[in-house]
Amino acid sequence: QVQLVESGGGSVQAGGSLRLSCAASGYTSLADCMGWFRQPAGKAREVVVVIYNDGRTYYADSVKGRFTVSRDNTKNTLYLQMNNLKPEDTAMYYCVAGRGLRCPAYDFNYRGRGTQVTVSS
Repeated sequence: QVQLVESGGGSVQAGGSLRLSCAASGYTSLADCMGWFRQPAGKAREVVVVIYNDGRTYYADSVKGRFTVSRDNTKNTLYLQMNNLKPEDTAMYYCVAGRGLRCPAYDFNYRGRGTQVTVSS
């Protein structure tokens, strides 16, 4: 099992920045990918970014050029730097991890409890 705990959410004005963190524990070596997805209240989820162990990253078009994912393997921590935030970025952000073919299918095995990001105009 892999446990994921997010932090760093909050409220910010449009144009501002936040950095989310995701601390992973447990059998982290089981995960072939990690990432973030978000879900606005009452709306469908959207995969924001996925990063594979070999470094490949895939971003949603809506965040390209504004969000950057990184990882510190020594700390088993995944980060999401979010710049130039927009009101439409408001959502609950979840850290996820996956194994094998569940990664490209965006059908992740593990998910944290989420952290709320609110962007006001």
